Amino acid sequence: MPVTDDKGLRARVKLFGNLLGEVLRTQESGQVFDAVEALRKGFIELRTSEDPARRAQLMALIEALDPQTLTHVLRAFSSYFLLANIVEEDWAHQERRHRVASGEPLWRGSFDDTVRELVAAGVSAGQMQGLLDSLLFQPVFTAHPTEAKRRALLEAQRRIFVMAKKLNDAGLGGYAREAVERQLLNQIQILWKTDEVRVHKPQVRDEIVNGLYYFRETLFHALPHIYRNLERALATNFGEAAAAIRVPSFIRYGSWIGGDRDGNPFVTHVVTALAVRLQARTVLREYVQRLEDLSHLLTHSSSLVRPSLAFAERLAADAPLVPEVYADEPHRFSQEPYRRKLFLMRARLLRNLDRLNAAIDGHEAPVAAGYASERDFLEDLYAIRDSLHSHGDGNLADAELKDLIRLAESFGFYLAQLDVRQESTRHTDAVTELFARAPNLPDYAALSEDERLQVLGELLAHPGTPLLYAEDLSENTREILAVLRTVASLRDEISPNAFGAYVISMTHAASHVMEVLFLASFAGLAGRRGDGSWFCDLRVSPLFETIADLAHIEPVLERLLDNPTYRELLAVSGNVQEVMLGYSDSCKDGGILASAWNLYRAQKKIVTITARRDIRCKLFHGRGGTVGRGGGPTHDAILAQPAGTVQGQIKFTEQGEVLSSKYSNPETAVYELTMAITGLIKASRCAVTECIPDEPQFLTVMEQLAKDGEQAYRQLTDHTPRFIDYFYEATPVTEIGLLNIGSRPSHRKKADRSKYSVRAIPWVFGWGLSRQIIPGWYGLGAALSAYRSGDSSRLDTLRRMYAEWPFFRSLLANAQMSLGKSEMGIAHEYAQLCLESGTADDIYGTIRSEHDETVAQVLAVAGIEEILDENPRLKLSLARRDPYLDPINHIQICLLRRYRQAEGGGEAERALWLNPLLRSINALAAGMRNTG
Repeated sequence: MPVTDDKGLRARVKLFGNLLGEVLRTQESGQVFDAVEALRKGFIELRTSEDPARRAQLMALIEALDPQTLTHVLRAFSSYFLLANIVEEDWAHQERRHRVASGEPLWRGSFDDTVRELVAAGVSAGQMQGLLDSLLFQPVFTAHPTEAKRRALLEAQRRIFVMAKKLNDAGLGGYAREAVERQLLNQIQILWKTDEVRVHKPQVRDEIVNGLYYFRETLFHALPHIYRNLERALATNFGEAAAAIRVPSFIRYGSWIGGDRDGNPFVTHVVTALAVRLQARTVLREYVQRLEDLSHLLTHSSSLVRPSLAFAERLAADAPLVPEVYADEPHRFSQEPYRRKLFLMRARLLRNLDRLNAAIDGHEAPVAAGYASERDFLEDLYAIRDSLHSHGDGNLADAELKDLIRLAESFGFYLAQLDVRQESTRHTDAVTELFARAPNLPDYAALSEDERLQVLGELLAHPGTPLLYAEDLSENTREILAVLRTVASLRDEISPNAFGAYVISMTHAASHVMEVLFLASFAGLAGRRGDGSWFCDLRVSPLFETIADLAHIEPVLERLLDNPTYRELLAVSGNVQEVMLGYSDSCKDGGILASAWNLYRAQKKIVTITARRDIRCKLFHGRGGTVGRGGGPTHDAILAQPAGTVQGQIKFTEQGEVLSSKYSNPETAVYELTMAITGLIKASRCAVTECIPDEPQFLTVMEQLAKDGEQAYRQLTDHTPRFIDYFYEATPVTEIGLLNIGSRPSHRKKADRSKYSVRAIPWVFGWGLSRQIIPGWYGLGAALSAYRSGDSSRLDTLRRMYAEWPFFRSLLANAQMSLGKSEMGIAHEYAQLCLESGTADDIYGTIRSEHDETVAQVLAVAGIEEILDENPRLKLSLARRDPYLDPINHIQICLLRRYRQAEGGGEAERALWLNPLLRSINALAAGMRNTG
């Protein structure tokens, strides 16, 4: 079915909307339903034909509604969007299933399409194996607050999604269909009675548990399917040669939840320990359940099969456990060797769980014979697998058992590698303090960069653990040292793989990395042993965030990698240098063009620098959900990386609404992860085929575009008088900070209203809710116009860049997504909230002018008539949503005005309007899908 034909989808959305309307009629007052219908129909009419009198009538209706009624009206629109999102997600899934069932070629980004493309390009089975062996795909969950979806809401949405799938049964009769619709009505009623707004600000523990929800409900089911789909595509396209191709388990997960302490005072070493243990408990519980399930399947009798000798030896090694596990029935399963082994394995894991639960509860851990390591657990699974193969049951080994092996290889005993993140000055302060307390050490603060590197290198090269010279250290230093001791102890307790990288935000110098390693030496994580050998159990990742930091990557990284001590430590830790690139702050700093281009150039520099030194490189992309924070379709984003820089490995953050949109349902998770993995495979083709370098002319043009785009963006955000006042007054950024969506403060410094102080998420969120979305496109129109000025042939060059260069095409495609969600008429209404109308009109006028110029230039370069013509699915989705977003925006403008005017009327008066105001933020987030 063509994407442009969405008749069936619209009918399904209408059905769900009608069911919601029925709930409103029966569960709320007639005033709520009447108001919702009047606003819905009225703003649909205005979309068709502008009528000032009708608009004034609708605004008068909004003004007349009391806070409680407004709250329910907003909840109704928010619920509608949640249901529309479910319908769109299910519809897309059904379209994909239809294509699979029909046997037609699968969609771009599917495993089948990707492998077929590689075979057509001449990639052999051996080269394919080399490519697969190079892969490492690592999404990293973060708790960055870009939406407010509670777990109870996610569970309710999942029930509706599962029930909605029943409507897709073509054989569903009239009575049966009515029964399904009644069940849906009941679930929508439950959804309506479930509060979508948190009453209290979430604690870090809440964020940890929320992140674990996606593993438990989705990823444990999705990952085995992904590997099976890839194996099927290889078999289909390589034929008999596919038998020699082995697909390794290359998917790993990471997390920042409980480890990211940059700007979050609530993430302590105690919280970090809790995060690792809760992760471990989650994955061990999954293994226990799967072992139990397998014990009901692998009921082979020893009188009918002969297990392998290796399996028999591992079963015999568990003899000390038998008296306890089979105390009442010592001969239970004695003739069913696999069942006996699986029960013993389960018993060992339960002992691991007992120790974990004791540690989580703060009790003394019991001493019991659990698994010493995840490797030991895997060896048991491998032994069962190989034994099944040995007596002709390989097909059984490749079923549920193989799925468990995939999970164990992917998640180990730790589930997700926890990264630790802290800001660089915190480490510098700690080192300065330690130096000041130690005899015969210089004043660290007074040292030059070269002197700092020299003295830190000498101290790290000295065998033995450094001694702490004082106990009365500052809270900052004590906490940093406690974090590093926690990392060391949990590596022993849980797994050596429990932690990923120690990420240093605001890395400006090579010494910032060496400072962390020096502090880590106090916990026994890095240094030199008495026999002179080096050791390093902590990988350190510098994070480059601002435009200036990206420009200075070369000198910082070269100085670091040329330091003899650091090279020794890097070599013994695997000789892989991870470097994190910050998309959000660089975009907030210099605009979308400067950010994208400097990130592109930085990646090429990093790969060149590490390759010259025979060091492997791992790039960590700090992407957000929106275009203004590095978001956009992951498949295209990976393909848009510079040729030769991906090298089989990619690590990137998954934030906020991205988690719920990608991982709430296993069906969608399989699709989204597949799209990202195939992007990684395609972008890594240089490992086995010749790379096509960037065209020099394109690079020259992009250099000029980035320069002009940054100049235009900085002129607005840095050099326009009262611009920051406009931001705080013409957007709901201040009120976003009142929404209980995350544990981290929205500003680095509470009293500082500067562009630097406000964090990237509320920066993008505020612009998004007010429908201005300048982080996603501002400066692009000015740059394209300046380049084209006076030379008609340059449009041809830009069109060629759009057609031939994935980076430039992705950049403009993402800008179209932001332009498609921008509504300058509504933005003008937000601008009227400013205290000084003259300033507001000037700044809004500047933004509006650049918006219109950007639209015109993008249309010309892309060769299309309307924004998003090349993305019809999104275009149709936005067309369905806009008439429902319009009333929410207008309600929010009214509420912002009332809430702010009530400031002098006392807390009770403000509280009256705060509740519906927060609901309006939620409703817009649900409708726009990626606001922050």
